[in-house]
Amino acid sequence: MAPKRRRTDESSPAPATPPPPPLRKRQPLVVFAHGAGAPSSSDWMVHWKKMVQDALDAVEVVTFDYPYMLGGKRRAPPKAEKLVDHHLSIVKDAADKYQGHPLILMGKSMGSRVSCMVASSDEIDVSAVVCLGYPLKGMNGAMRDETLLQLKVPTMFVQGSKDGLCPLDRLESTRKKMACKNELHVIDGGDHSFKVGKKYLESRGLNQHDVEMEAVKAILQFVQNSFTESCV
Repeated sequence: MAPKRRRTDESSPAPATPPPPPLRKRQPLVVFAHGAGAPSSSDWMVHWKKMVQDALDAVEVVTFDYPYMLGGKRRAPPKAEKLVDHHLSIVKDAADKYQGHPLILMGKSMGSRVSCMVASSDEIDVSAVVCLGYPLKGMNGAMRDETLLQLKVPTMFVQGSKDGLCPLDRLESTRKKMACKNELHVIDGGDHSFKVGKKYLESRGLNQHDVEMEAVKAILQFVQNSFTESCV
């Protein structure tokens, strides 16, 4: 018996479309600059490097020392503008090593100010800047907002409410004038290095680790939001 001919309006199901390959995990590359008075090997820098590395699942958190810190002799830092070239060279080397990973510039105090200067360079593509204890107020009392007003990339400030180098009311005025998206996380009771008094913590049922982790969570949310918006 001859096999039946298939009707012309019947068709075999189309082969299933294979799922798209998973997107490459967007692990950020963080370049983390130290403050004026302590090198990248200081306890504070090592501690924050690890917290940021873990929270952001960074491909690497690169730390380094500015030239004036080298040689074992403590010297006063030069003007921030004179540190830009060295900082930029570190960032470019790291970005070349980890191509395709979003670049985050982060700094402590003076290092955050130089990071903001570097972020304006046309030679690199920066996804966001995180400033830990931005020194808005100079040693002579003048407000140093020029660098912030030139920024075009998303910027986050983590500030202690008792930080004499960054009065929060003046920072708020500066943030309103900034052209880029910016956010602020305040560590209530924190000083320039985010240290909170023991009595203050006890009165609120907290410890130093608690307040630092809240800041790190805020940084993570800010960084994730910056990635999402950059893809729109």
